[in-house]
Amino acid sequence: MNFTQTFHNAVQTMPSSNPCTGAPGIVTITYNGVAHATFLTSGVGAGTGWETFTATGEFAFAPADPSQPSFSGKFTTWDGDNENLRNFTTTATFSLRGTGSDGSTLSFHDVAHITILNPLTNPTIVVSFDKFSCG
Repeated sequence: MNFTQTFHNAVQTMPSSNPCTGAPGIVTITYNGVAHATFLTSGVGAGTGWETFTATGEFAFAPADPSQPSFSGKFTTWDGDNENLRNFTTTATFSLRGTGSDGSTLSFHDVAHITILNPLTNPTIVVSFDKFSCG
């Protein structure tokens, strides 16, 4: 089974926070992206699958506290999963760069990964990390 979905000029508005200061607010994103999945449903590889998602676009962050700067800029995100009957792995990345209403800059990068052995019978996490940086 294969599945592909593309997104063009998709818009989402949601509660969020400044990833570097934690200041709460609302973010609006406009993006293009693609999601793809492949699953083997029969034969030797039955139960094996791969999924990936990529999106890139623009964001506008409005803080709840009007004394905080608002930010706008560009972002890119990617996620990839692999699974079979013996293990599951997923990795995700997210990067953004923006300019504040006060002239400041916002730069954020995150990479997260997890590996799970025996995901269906006795799930055991053997690798797990989430590393982010602000600059």
